[in-house]
Amino acid sequence: MKLEGQVAVITGAGRGIGRAIALAYAREGAKLVLAARGEADLDDSVAAVADIGGEAVAIRTDVTSQMGTERLARRTVERFGRIDILVNNAGTSGPIGSLQDNDIAEWVDTINVNLTGTFLVCRAVIPVMLAQGGGKIINLSGAGVANAWSNMSAYCSSKAAVVRMTEVLAQELDGKGITVNALGPGSVHTGMWEKMTEQAAEAGAEFIHELGQRVLSGGGAPIDDCSELAVWLASGESGPLTGRIISAAADDFRNLGPKIPEIMEGDAYTLRVVK
Repeated sequence: MKLEGQVAVITGAGRGIGRAIALAYAREGAKLVLAARGEADLDDSVAAVADIGGEAVAIRTDVTSQMGTERLARRTVERFGRIDILVNNAGTSGPIGSLQDNDIAEWVDTINVNLTGTFLVCRAVIPVMLAQGGGKIINLSGAGVANAWSNMSAYCSSKAAVVRMTEVLAQELDGKGITVNALGPGSVHTGMWEKMTEQAAEAGAEFIHELGQRVLSGGGAPIDDCSELAVWLASGESGPLTGRIISAAADDFRNLGPKIPEIMEGDAYTLRVVK
């Protein structure tokens, strides 16, 4: 098992990609702390992990709360003694439509969940990883990193910022045994895409609506690829790789291992412009 005895904290673990990663980690032997705002969804995820013989506990958490994220880290250590892996998956799609027509509160809430939430959970967990001598942090990326999507300014802006924060944090933690990478899941059929497709139709956002219809009809990225990449990034297979964004849909991550030393010498898999 690739994650035998490891302790992983996964936010947004009540459904969709978060639950898929939790199940993949459980199959690889990790002990899990699953966090989300919805208690019923969390309980379902814990039950799903138990059904395959894994061990998981649920801690209801609002990632936009400093007190809540610090409580998440503290309770994890109290239960398992350490935190080896952090997956920042909690996210929201935010308002869809032209920037000038977006509801301000919804726009700001998107930034708070996707970006500030990732910051707060990292901030709470990093001291634990430093004290124990290492760890793996995986931040979920999304639309707006490689391409700009019209009518999704809050989501695209927040996810692009998450990747840049990932790169900065990787530099700050260089040499301290903690790697920090971003995972691009691709357009995976989840409840978020169902909501986005409906909202796009109402807002007249044709590109998002058409893409959503393709995703919902089976044309999206496989969720298994996303969870497999999450295992790869959390395990020893990814070695010293840090400060990179790896796409489950576009990158041949299964064969990246031998190339990692070369990758770390250049700007590949970063937001930098390479000419």
